[in-house]
Amino acid sequence: MQGRYGSPTLALLVALTGILATLPYIALQLIGLEVVLAAVGFPLRGSWAGLPLIVAFGFLAAYTFTSGLRAPALIAVVKDALIYITALACIVIIPMHLGGYGKIFAAVPPARLLLPASAAHSLGPASAFITLALGSALALFLYPHATTGVLSAQNPGVIRRNMTYLPAYSFILGLLSFLGFMAMADHRALAAAAFAPAFHRYGSNFAVPALILANFPPWFAAVALAAIAIGALVPAAIMSIAAANLFTRNIYRTYVNPQAAPATEARAAKWSSLAIKIGALLFVLEIPFHYAIDFQLLGGIWIIQLLPSVAAGLYTRWFHRWALVAGWTLGMATGTSLMAMNHFTSAVTVIHWGREAMPVYIAVVAVLLNFAASILGTLLLSAFSSTRGTDQTCAADYDTGSAI
Repeated sequence: MQGRYGSPTLALLVALTGILATLPYIALQLIGLEVVLAAVGFPLRGSWAGLPLIVAFGFLAAYTFTSGLRAPALIAVVKDALIYITALACIVIIPMHLGGYGKIFAAVPPARLLLPASAAHSLGPASAFITLALGSALALFLYPHATTGVLSAQNPGVIRRNMTYLPAYSFILGLLSFLGFMAMADHRALAAAAFAPAFHRYGSNFAVPALILANFPPWFAAVALAAIAIGALVPAAIMSIAAANLFTRNIYRTYVNPQAAPATEARAAKWSSLAIKIGALLFVLEIPFHYAIDFQLLGGIWIIQLLPSVAAGLYTRWFHRWALVAGWTLGMATGTSLMAMNHFTSAVTVIHWGREAMPVYIAVVAVLLNFAASILGTLLLSAFSSTRGTDQTCAADYDTGSAI
């Protein structure tokens, strides 16, 4: 942002937003690791109740502090192989144990499969799901870790090859959504989970580990749980590294030590990555467990406020830097206050349009106000001939036709 708009303030706000929005995301990965460790028998009561989370944090901290981005890059190959094996085994073997997919879906209450009917003068829950999908898709590639892998790729061919495989990988992950239905249909897994200490702590989040433990021999259950653990470890590592890079380049290098040597900057990135993981750990310890997903949605509300400055900035420099700051401020304040009004338990608000009521994802409301303020502010500041920052980029920075 400093190079595109000549605004250190805007660059600082972008960096702080990226770090803040990533913390709940890392926390969610830590919770996934904690659930897996609890499933393999770590104690959950008394003074040992926080042990699985501490162990998960220790793995993640050591994993990234010693090897940086190289560690998750290398282990990602193992992670993908384990996830493919686990996913294929689950969608083939578990339905065979339960009598097929027909019986699985027949055992699920219709309310779990279908959206409830819309009330009079209301668009119903469909609008909430549509806007949630739209907002989540727009926010996804604004997270700092979404571009870390691209920027660290060896050459454009690596990016091209990964983009080719991504649809197949995403399809396999989509099949994992059936595991929730399988868990509801598997009475053995439900009975085992109900008596497990982990169920009383994690609730329905323990359903998938219980399903795996009930349907596979111990050796393969260990493989499947390892796949889940590594599947949480790798993205959490990349997230913390990406957030640390934001801090080092846009805060430490700009405001703390502008003359930092590369080695000093690398050390600062290591320690800031550790500090970010500690922040995520404290987030998990202080926030009730069942709020984890809702706060991850809050992170999505925050990160999407970078859409006018970061995403639009790739195509145009029409927006004024101070108008983008004003739009960011309005969007962040609106999104956070609407979540607070819901007591941070729901990311959906109801918009009244005449006699119609439309439930929508808060992020969509906030970013539309962000865009409106950015556009109006740009028009006003341009009318008063307000000084724009210097664009330090050139046309070649945006010419990707020959590279990818």
